Amino acid sequence: MKLKTALTFLFVFSVFAAFSQDYSYEKINQMSSLPDTSQKAAGSVEVFRDSRIDSIVQMYKNYTRAQDGFMGYRVQIFFDAGNNSLQKAEAEAGQFQMLYPGDTAYISFTQPYYKVRVGDFRSRLEAEGYMRKILDDYPNAFVIKDKIRFPEL
Repeated sequence: MKLKTALTFLFVFSVFAAFSQDYSYEKINQMSSLPDTSQKAAGSVEVFRDSRIDSIVQMYKNYTRAQDGFMGYRVQIFFDAGNNSLQKAEAEAGQFQMLYPGDTAYISFTQPYYKVRVGDFRSRLEAEGYMRKILDDYPNAFVIKDKIRFPEL
């Protein structure tokens, strides 16, 4: 009985295996004889959309224009507190602008510190790469999360 059942299963599976191989070979032959579609046919596409979508998109554009930036990363090169800290920060920002004329330095104040931060980076990886570039001139520089300006288009 066991031998008969085992032989039946063996026969059924071998038949399925034989048909599946034949089927795959047939599909491959069909795929190789597909018509040439390298010549693109001219056509037109008509898009139907609700007019409210345009108003939502316009509201989003107005909202983003009203924002003064979005969260990103900058490299902080200086911070100081004290009587002459604003003058020191301005001098440090000026020196940075002379060393790296294409880049922007930002002076900010969070009580009691004046800070000089540079760059507008969307990712931490970009900011750290830039920090490595300026590390010889600013060995105490570090990456910090900050609100950055929108990039120029």
